[in-house]
Amino acid sequence: MSFTLRGRLETRLAVSLLPLLAACAVALVLAEWWPLELAAIMIGVGVVLDSVVYHRTFPYQSGWLALPLGLLELGVVMAAVRGAHVGAPVDFALLFFGGAWLLGQVLVHGGFPLARLSYAEDGGELGKAGLATAAVAAAVFASAGGVAWATIPPTVHLSAGIHQGPIVLDHSQKLVGDAGAVVRGGIVITSDDVTVENLAVTGGEIGIEIDGAENVKIEHVRVSGTSLDAIQARRASVTIRDCLIHSPVGDYAQGIDISFGFDLPPSLIEGCTIVGGREGIVTHFSNVHIRSNHVSQTTLRALGLTEMSMVMVEGNDVQDSLGVGIYCGDYSECMISDNVVGGTRPDTASGDLTRLGFALVAHSGAKAEVEDNELSRNARAPKAFLGARITAG
Repeated sequence: MSFTLRGRLETRLAVSLLPLLAACAVALVLAEWWPLELAAIMIGVGVVLDSVVYHRTFPYQSGWLALPLGLLELGVVMAAVRGAHVGAPVDFALLFFGGAWLLGQVLVHGGFPLARLSYAEDGGELGKAGLATAAVAAAVFASAGGVAWATIPPTVHLSAGIHQGPIVLDHSQKLVGDAGAVVRGGIVITSDDVTVENLAVTGGEIGIEIDGAENVKIEHVRVSGTSLDAIQARRASVTIRDCLIHSPVGDYAQGIDISFGFDLPPSLIEGCTIVGGREGIVTHFSNVHIRSNHVSQTTLRALGLTEMSMVMVEGNDVQDSLGVGIYCGDYSECMISDNVVGGTRPDTASGDLTRLGFALVAHSGAKAEVEDNELSRNARAPKAFLGARITAG
């Protein structure tokens, strides 16, 4: 079929209208914006490819090209979703794109030619229906954008200098630190839909405490000098990105602790650097994705995944831990892939035979599935204890 540029764009918007409305419905049900963000990226990618690539490259577009071009669009959409940090689950994004693509094929090859007999001769143009579709799509986007703008949490800026904590965030907001902003004594988050960015937090027992809150984002923060947890989440769902945690105080200090949120949306820890402390990242009865972090010089375990947690551990760098590098215990299920674990040393002073420098330990009925990990300079190879299992993925 030979599409005109107008035909490509009208067809694109027409086949996207139903998926867009479906995304609106899902967003209302979940009270989340990511379904609309996903739909907007999918439609935007399609419009750009239609205008810039397809129209110039394929003056005549054979039907068999639908599949390879669909795969191209899927790759670009998923890259854009990840680059824009859209919180869409991967399985939903793939299902949504696949459903929209199949609907498009049905409409282009069957629906539109039946509804408009000159569809092919007109190069995919839909006449007045095309203009109406474009207007409806624009109205849906405008309405959604207006609602989003009206409901965006307020942004609060902390000026450069030292601010005495604890600072309590008990309603939806975005707290952003200007260059040189430091909070001494901690931040406490008790509300959903809170974001904390670009801050240094120092001192106190807990640097950033999240209690009973969902959709919390902690990004580009530096936490030091805490005596218990640098970041602690209890009954919460949180995204923690690009943090730096160092200089803990006392023998029991640890980095990030996410606990007791198994029935909540999964939490994410990504791109953080954690130096020192008893444990770097800890989970208890939680569903967590731990990705692309650097954890070093811990005195108990670098990663402690316990108490029936469901954890994906992917692409992390674990170095110079005492006793154990990665620990999966207490009936947890851990998927451990593409990590580097090196320099784990034996803790002979403890007298604990499970702490003799193992790169990875599965303990107490836990299941650890491992794949493509690089283990070097560790005193001991991975080992399972007390009914636990380590299997190759």
